[in-house]
Amino acid sequence: MASDAILVGDPGRALALAQLLMNQPRMSNHARGLWGYTGETPEGASLTIQATGMGGPSAAIVLEDLAGLGIRRAIRVGTCAAVPGSADAGEILLAERAIGADGVTVGLIGEGIADPDAALLRALEGSGRPATVASVDRHGGLPPPDATAIDLQTAAVLAVGRDLGIAAAALLVVERVGDGEPLSDEDLLPPISAAGERAAAVLSSST
Repeated sequence: MASDAILVGDPGRALALAQLLMNQPRMSNHARGLWGYTGETPEGASLTIQATGMGGPSAAIVLEDLAGLGIRRAIRVGTCAAVPGSADAGEILLAERAIGADGVTVGLIGEGIADPDAALLRALEGSGRPATVASVDRHGGLPPPDATAIDLQTAAVLAVGRDLGIAAAALLVVERVGDGEPLSDEDLLPPISAAGERAAAVLSSST
């Protein structure tokens, strides 16, 4: 395993990013269908790309296992739903903070704000529209008044990362706006790939 990781929810996206970002990626995990890959970027930096499944509890368990294997920095590349009027479908958002409305984050810090690692956040500036993300346990319901977007994992990744001493941040692609139709996997792949490339570049350049 590398000391730097990109975390994605979906195993298929983990494979796609591994093929895009690394030379000859090797499968480093396949337990429970959560595929993970480790290899070197074209610049020679070691990188792990790991699927985390769906929801905060799954991401928390995976991140804890990764910490035990030597991961020290992680950038989540995931999807979210944007609050109408705040962003467009397919746009990349940079999570400047995450509101913990999910069980994992509430259990760690209460109903509060999970902040990304300051150094990673600075390095990711310009990678996407700055956003406040509300993380919840299930789709549906109204987001908090100051939220830009809503997802299932970001607050948990940030809160658990801080608890374990892992520097963590998140780039999110808007999969849908409000209750609108979600983008297809085909339409999501280009912005997911762009977010993954940016995450890999930041991790490679600041080792």
